[in-house]
Amino acid sequence: QVQLAESGGGSVQSGGSLRLSCTYSGITYRTFCMGWFRQAPGKERETVARVDKSGQATYIDGAVKGRFTISKDNAKNTLYLQMNNLQPEDTAMYVCGADPCTDGIWVDYNNWGQGTQVTVSS
Repeated sequence: QVQLAESGGGSVQSGGSLRLSCTYSGITYRTFCMGWFRQAPGKERETVARVDKSGQATYIDGAVKGRFTISKDNAKNTLYLQMNNLQPEDTAMYVCGADPCTDGIWVDYNNWGQGTQVTVSS
């Protein structure tokens, strides 16, 4: 049973920082790809960043590259998203996902947390 739980969201001023955490159980990091996704009201869900089974990070949304860092701590069964220099356009529900990927390609898209809200004001 895959379980994912996000935390760390909140309200910050433009330029502020937040660190999101996603604790997981029922999976092992080496057998699953993981990632952070976000969805703003009226917008499609987008992939922010993902890590493959080896932990290699890929920043899908070019707008966050250089500001966000995805990382993992296997000892704590936790995936992180460090977000710096937050901007209003980063406001969204941030959701953690995990997938039994093959060669880095997601095949299931069926393992999600409940999400944590990030709100950035000007």
